[in-house]
Amino acid sequence: MSGKGTPATLAASRAKIETTLHTYEASGDGGSSYGEEAADALGVPHDRVFKTLVAEVDGVLTVGVVPVAATLDLKALAAAAGGKKAAMADPKDAERATGYVRGGISPLGQRKRLRTVVDSSVGDHETVYVSAGRRGLQMELSPRDLLDLTRATTGPIAAY
Repeated sequence: MSGKGTPATLAASRAKIETTLHTYEASGDGGSSYGEEAADALGVPHDRVFKTLVAEVDGVLTVGVVPVAATLDLKALAAAAGGKKAAMADPKDAERATGYVRGGISPLGQRKRLRTVVDSSVGDHETVYVSAGRRGLQMELSPRDLLDLTRATTGPIAAY
């Protein structure tokens, strides 16, 4: 990973962390299930592929990273971020702040560093998959590297 890439792959490369990139044919119309589409296309269990969602916690854009098998528990995200109330961010605000398009938002290499909380289940896996910054491209990395690179905290923010 050198030279060209997405902001996410470049951030990982600059940090000298070990990643594996996985490509798949994205349908482009994943709706709310881009992550599930990625997991199915790659043959990876849904609890190992994490989706990146942008919410507002007390008016501050905050990233929640949860397994694609789950939904983001907004009350739990607010509590984990030290806030009182959370709501999903407007998709245009999320795209503007992260520099990525919906369905390709990566927790890595965002245009503006946002407070990030990763579901505590991330520690259950040797490696996890996150968007590498565009639809059809996933990055596999260790949970520790994900947390270090995003400066994230963890908390039980997934609802099944």
